[in-house]
Amino acid sequence: MIGLKNKLAAVACAAAVVMGQGSFAQEAGGDKVDLTTLNAIKREAFERSQVMENLYYMSEVYGPRVNNSSNHRAAAEWAMKQMKEWGLQNVHLESWGPFGYGWQIKKFYGALETPAYASLIGFPLAWTPGTEGPVTAEAVWAPLHTERDFEKYKGKLKGKIVLIFDPRELEMHTEAEAKRLTDAEVMARTITNDVSRPGGFGGARPGAAAPRPGDITPTTTSTAAATGMVLRNKINKFLKDEGAAVAITPGYNGDGGTVFASYGGSQNPNDPVGPPMAAITPEQYNRVVRLLQHGEHPKLTFDIQVDYQKDDLNGFNVIGEIPGTTKADEVVMVGGHFDSWQGGTGATDNGTGSSVAMEAMRILATIKKPMARTVRVALWGGEEEGLYGSLAYVQKHYAPRTTMVKTPEYDKLDVYFNDDSGSGRFRAVSALGSDEMASIFRSWIEPIKDVGIIAVTGQTAGATKAPGGTDSTSFSWIGLNGIGFMQDPLEYGSRTHHSNMDLYDRVQKGDVMQGSMIEAWFAYNAATRAEMLPRIETPKPDPTAKGF
Repeated sequence: MIGLKNKLAAVACAAAVVMGQGSFAQEAGGDKVDLTTLNAIKREAFERSQVMENLYYMSEVYGPRVNNSSNHRAAAEWAMKQMKEWGLQNVHLESWGPFGYGWQIKKFYGALETPAYASLIGFPLAWTPGTEGPVTAEAVWAPLHTERDFEKYKGKLKGKIVLIFDPRELEMHTEAEAKRLTDAEVMARTITNDVSRPGGFGGARPGAAAPRPGDITPTTTSTAAATGMVLRNKINKFLKDEGAAVAITPGYNGDGGTVFASYGGSQNPNDPVGPPMAAITPEQYNRVVRLLQHGEHPKLTFDIQVDYQKDDLNGFNVIGEIPGTTKADEVVMVGGHFDSWQGGTGATDNGTGSSVAMEAMRILATIKKPMARTVRVALWGGEEEGLYGSLAYVQKHYAPRTTMVKTPEYDKLDVYFNDDSGSGRFRAVSALGSDEMASIFRSWIEPIKDVGIIAVTGQTAGATKAPGGTDSTSFSWIGLNGIGFMQDPLEYGSRTHHSNMDLYDRVQKGDVMQGSMIEAWFAYNAATRAEMLPRIETPKPDPTAKGF
């Protein structure tokens, strides 16, 4: 019996072998598609795939890629070298910024010393300092929800290891954490108003903890991010002024050894620097709180080393191209964000999206089918902190949102295809509220339904009012076609997203092979059709917009 990881690839290969030659039209209003090229794309994607090799280098050789860190830059140099070897042109780092300091982990050790030894599972929070050697100190529980809590603990934290949140109430897991969408669930989303159905990445366990007020976790909503940053800075200053040795949290989600956390400090050189901070498993965090509640005086040890990259404060995106033939000034783009958080190795968020985009480019470069339009790949930086890389790119190259004064490039950008929802296979594609776009996409999907993508969603979607969630919204926010794919959620929300389990082994090989094939196929069709894809509505200028 064919294993789960290989079954999809085997089915797709078999379909490619038997598929006829030539072209046909799927439906009125759709496109004729080139089955000969589809055959070549499928064979390259499923028989000679390099997508997992890409992911290996990104996640396992270079590790977590916190924006502007040494790891991030080293991985970018590798990506450019690989693109050049495949024959891509105009390969370069495109600077944007300033962003601020890079940061990465060099060492982490945590332990409960008394009343009984236990090794702690966890990791440091980004942009917080190291301990400058092992630090052993008594623990104190001082949950900081708002500034009003500061007065309670004034004068009580000096030299202490401070637990700054409430313990988390944990529930037994009674349902599978990983999920694939049924065809019925995919189709249901094609008839549901996108703005009324619940959002999110999918796969989160019912009852999973949401960030609490004051949680120092990332958001992509500018207002929430600004509010959280103000409180975070005040908490950091208070803890530093009080002389706290280390601050620890239970993470904002996860249990059973999985810790979800991101940053505790700031990349901004002007923001206050707090004490060293780490997230540990909630079970161990809760244990320390209970010991304190029972009158014990537990001691903990932390040894944390980190590296701040301060030489170049500008962020960057990685860019490469396959030049077009007859319409080279018109551009089709594929991409995903290249930066990650530090708990794991950034494999599913978003090593998969970056690997798929690179593999789609390799496929197109390898099959050597002429494409009228230029196909460009972008591996974005600064997505995790608020879509910084893509926002900077679109407002520089196409139009600032405040004025919507278009550059000459604006009308030449055909479409951007984005991948940023984990390891799951592509099940549907968004049409951004355009019936005409939906009809075209259905004609592209029809001959590849055998590999699992079956529908077009988003026909009722409204305009993008603010960028958020992922980089495609930076494009649609200024009236460009920023297209995302619906993916099987797998365990993205329940296990890997921003956690210490965001690792290579959580990625499903057959799924990312399928995504690479589909992204290459969509890019090829967009780059070779007679006309550019229909454009979504251009928004009016918004002088209050807060783009990067």
